[in-house]
Amino acid sequence: MTIQDKLAELRHSTLEKLKQANLEKSKEIQDLRVEVLGKKGSLTEILKGLKDLSAEERPVIGKYVNEVRDVLTEAFDNANALIEEEKIAMQLASETIDVTLPGKPVAVGNRHVLTQTAEELEDIFLGMGFQVVDGFEVEKDYYNFERMNLPKDHPARDMQDTFYITEEILLRTHTSPVQARTMDQHDFSNGPLKMVSPGRVFRRDTDDATHSHQFHQIEGLVVGENISMGDLKGTLQLISQKMFGEDRKIRLRPSYFPFTEPSVEVDVSCFKCGGEGCNVCKKTGWIEILGAGMVHPSVLEMSGIDSEKYSGFAFGLGQERIAMLRYGINDIRGFYQGDARFSEQFKG
Repeated sequence: MTIQDKLAELRHSTLEKLKQANLEKSKEIQDLRVEVLGKKGSLTEILKGLKDLSAEERPVIGKYVNEVRDVLTEAFDNANALIEEEKIAMQLASETIDVTLPGKPVAVGNRHVLTQTAEELEDIFLGMGFQVVDGFEVEKDYYNFERMNLPKDHPARDMQDTFYITEEILLRTHTSPVQARTMDQHDFSNGPLKMVSPGRVFRRDTDDATHSHQFHQIEGLVVGENISMGDLKGTLQLISQKMFGEDRKIRLRPSYFPFTEPSVEVDVSCFKCGGEGCNVCKKTGWIEILGAGMVHPSVLEMSGIDSEKYSGFAFGLGQERIAMLRYGINDIRGFYQGDARFSEQFKG
């Protein structure tokens, strides 16, 4: 039997086997394919006889070999396609779900209320020409306390007790270290420094409805020539109106912070009662919202800034407090417990 006869016989017998094969058994088809077209299959065995052909016969037989291989390959591919179609048909026949019914809506998440509050505050400050500067949550004692006019033996440190990692490394108690680092780098020949530093801070505190061992601050700093308390008040007035309504007024009360002199507590007229007195403002007509003051000359000098030429103001507010006042939230722990029902109230 010639090679051409063997090829014809292989082609005929393989196609007949495929016709008779059980299409539900894909392994049977695969085994047959390996038996015929595999590296050690029937076709390979026949091709070993090509070496005995003359130079004139080889191109003719080679062409015929390619035709047989293409026919068989297509036949196996078609058989596999039929098997896949059968599988899909069987799955659809046994499907108990009506795929033509409308799908269930997928719940869409939203930004956390603290994130929304932070972004709104940042937009306000950016519109006023401030830059937003991020900093380290793990900070040096030097930047967190000493650069804020709080030496190691200063009693006011007790007001901001925090978590120490080593004697000189701690979790920051405020975002003021970002201000110190930025003052070190700022070139006042390019103009005044106007910045806010938002972020998470930590203090060793008892967790209850109004206190947490971690919370979020956004602190602001302006340093330049001829900066006055009037500039501070005007800035805080605008912030209060943007956050709580155009009719809001503010008042400044004397206070104490080691890094500012003079220092003030800032109240805003109650946005619920308009100053008449209610449960939100505890019948006073005013709500305390932040602390502020003129930057202490010692703080400026520690950054190499001439306190005779330059002055500045600083302020700090808590994002949680702003959100609690605006949305009537009475427990700070709701921000951190991860309850989706809490977050869904503030979709924005």
